Amino acid sequence: MNRKQLILLIVIGAALGAGAWLAYQKQNTPYQQSTRRMGDKLIKDFALNDVTQITIKQAKAELSLVKKDDLWAVKERGDYAANFQTISEFLRKVWELKVTQPVNVGPSRLPTLELVAPDKGPGTLVEFKDKGGKALASLLLGAKHMKESPANSPFGGGSFPDGRYVMVGGDIKTVAMVSEPFSNIEPKPEDWLNKDFFKVEKLKSISVVTTNATNNWKLSRESEAGEWKLADAKAGEILDTGKSSGVTSALSFPSIADVAADAKPETTGLDKPLVATLETFDDFTYTVKVGGKSGEENSYFQFAVAAKIPKERAPGKDEKPEDKDKLDKEFKEKTAKLDEKLKSEQALGKWTYVVSKWTVDPFLKERKDLLAEKKEEPKADEPKPFAPLDSK
Repeated sequence: MNRKQLILLIVIGAALGAGAWLAYQKQNTPYQQSTRRMGDKLIKDFALNDVTQITIKQAKAELSLVKKDDLWAVKERGDYAANFQTISEFLRKVWELKVTQPVNVGPSRLPTLELVAPDKGPGTLVEFKDKGGKALASLLLGAKHMKESPANSPFGGGSFPDGRYVMVGGDIKTVAMVSEPFSNIEPKPEDWLNKDFFKVEKLKSISVVTTNATNNWKLSRESEAGEWKLADAKAGEILDTGKSSGVTSALSFPSIADVAADAKPETTGLDKPLVATLETFDDFTYTVKVGGKSGEENSYFQFAVAAKIPKERAPGKDEKPEDKDKLDKEFKEKTAKLDEKLKSEQALGKWTYVVSKWTVDPFLKERKDLLAEKKEEPKADEPKPFAPLDSK
């Protein structure tokens, strides 16, 4: 080996050694001393009341909650109303959140704690902004801290989350563990919706029209305590009150699963819907459209509501003058409630919904499904052969 070759080998060895040393140093960066102390507020001076925008980001999803005219809305659902209680509870927790345990950590350990921004790793980033779009705070949610259940626990063994690793504002010196796991803080629009829906009360009649006229039907009653009857009943058709009980309570407690993000009729099946009309004793009329399936259990759904609410009270035939003020007051209070009900329900009518199976099941029944089963007439006994005459 000549001198030049020896020098070359020394240079290559030095370069490799330097690279290995840098890699070692990177993996063994000294832990950063946390600036947090146990019991400290995690986010100091968090301007809770100034927050009008919340963004939740993960690697493959993002959610925006926006406050407009003092009402929270879900941007990804056409600004549909968000659940105020869920948002206010979340903001309050963040405002109150205290450090359970400061964590001294180096950059190499952040992936283990899942404290890596969603554009590069598995963390969940929550950003809080004011009405001008100014950033008020940001919180990176990492791995949940798990605790083992006692072996003799009545709920069985296994583990459950009792906290979470977090980092404030991307500052490694703020890494800490808190006692709140924030299990529901996900960029899933359906989880943040206000699930309060309309409600059909005092149902008077319900009718269903399908593309198959033989399956159309209508049920009605004369009074709130009256018997339900099948309209245009044919010979032999008898309404089975047991089978129709679910139908006559239709939409008394409808349930929202989601608001459709893509509400094109050809996508939802609402271009060829099943149509139901429900009338109440308060003169509310609900027109319901049921479309195709959304997933295995849910269906697309639309509704519209109208009402004839009297503006003046008609005095009773034998009404006494001393009863007038009381009856007028009762009428006014009832009318105000009906007006408010109509206003709030009509505001919900512009969206297309995804609703649970049991919400639409009453409208999917065919006419035959409401009828009592026909009992077969017993066959007449065949004539018995004559007994032989006694020869005695």
